[in-house]
Amino acid sequence: MKLVNPFDYPISILIGGFLLITGVRFVKLPNFVILPATAVVSVASATVLKSQEPDAEKLAKKQLEQELEVISGLAKNLAEKAEVLRQEANQLLGGEAFQMELLVTVQSVCDRAIELPHKITEMSQNLPKNEALLSVEDLERQLLEVKSKQRSNSDITQQHLKQLAASLERNIQLAKAGKDTRQAKILSLHTMVQDSAGLLQELENKLRNANLNDLAEIQELRSLSDELNSYQNNMKIFL
Repeated sequence: MKLVNPFDYPISILIGGFLLITGVRFVKLPNFVILPATAVVSVASATVLKSQEPDAEKLAKKQLEQELEVISGLAKNLAEKAEVLRQEANQLLGGEAFQMELLVTVQSVCDRAIELPHKITEMSQNLPKNEALLSVEDLERQLLEVKSKQRSNSDITQQHLKQLAASLERNIQLAKAGKDTRQAKILSLHTMVQDSAGLLQELENKLRNANLNDLAEIQELRSLSDELNSYQNNMKIFL
């Protein structure tokens, strides 16, 4: 067991001090006996106290695994909803050419949502054990990609891209400080899966109630599908 500095643990110093006073004043032990004994007891007690503390690395890993379990559950629910939406879209759309374009878009976002649980499982298996999820260079490259999307995307996704850029900038600072960025990355992914689930539900609700012969409503459905597709593209950064 690795020895620990007793000065990091006041109780160990207290124990050593009590032993020193007892040995010198009451037991009358010589200095060449009591001083080494005091040092050994102080270090030993500090080492025991250290061993009883929760391991920071193990604790972080456990928290990460718990969060990944939550995300996996959310992704499975999202995949189930996507399968339902795909079946409904197949039944409702396709009568007209302008409906076919929307049908293809909806099928695409549903297919990607159905694949999400598998991708999250792969990501979980590939997470590094003892280091940041990504290097500073990788994070900076992803930030440039997000900023490029901010310039080219419509206003409907700008707020989400802004939040994603802020998250990446924060992770870059953590990585530069030598800290583990995995938890921050997983938290960002958690938020994106939840947001995607909300958009998918909204798309399903609108599809059920829309007048599919109205071009304006079809366009609204297409815009919502495009927004969901944008979320899915941004999720690829973490997967």
